Amino acid sequence: MDDTDFDTALIASALTLAGTDGWRSVTVAAAARAAGLPLPRARSRFPSRGHVLLGFGRMADEVALEEAPDEGPVRDRLFDLLMRRFDALQAQRAGVLAVLRALPFDPCTALMLACATRRSMRWMLQAAGVNATGLTGELRVKGLMAVWLWGVRAWEKDDTEDLTVTMAALDVALARAEQAAGWLAGRPSVKGTPETADDEPATE
Repeated sequence: MDDTDFDTALIASALTLAGTDGWRSVTVAAAARAAGLPLPRARSRFPSRGHVLLGFGRMADEVALEEAPDEGPVRDRLFDLLMRRFDALQAQRAGVLAVLRALPFDPCTALMLACATRRSMRWMLQAAGVNATGLTGELRVKGLMAVWLWGVRAWEKDDTEDLTVTMAALDVALARAEQAAGWLAGRPSVKGTPETADDEPATE
């Protein structure tokens, strides 16, 4: 089993346990045992529960980025990318919901995930051909984070099979962001290459 398969199995096991027993009761060791994975390798790959969530976030990003759209308006590109992320969350719905319920009682994990989400939204913008560097880029990242969190709130309550409620909320949030500040304005770059700008590079 290569590292990718190992990580996928352990993360899935951890989120399955979270869905049945709650995130606060999950340990990396318990997830490894439940999946029949060797503990030494689990310890090496995932030193803490937080690394499980970071790994899952990267997996969700990879799902979104695998077939990133390279045509159409920026707003449509972002909609497609973010819905692909929601599809990844939906595959582990019970576990993800358990994590979200636990976050108000775990500020350290909440802060860690906020930083990870910020990085993810920067990737989504760049994949959509939007410059996400410099001051303007930071504002765009914050705007897309707000859009994503709005969508997450809808997704938590969405019991439709095709995530109709989530799609509607995401569409509304993107439209409002576009109208409020025009941060999605502009012509998308060709074949997904980020637009150029004179902004100073961001540190992250």
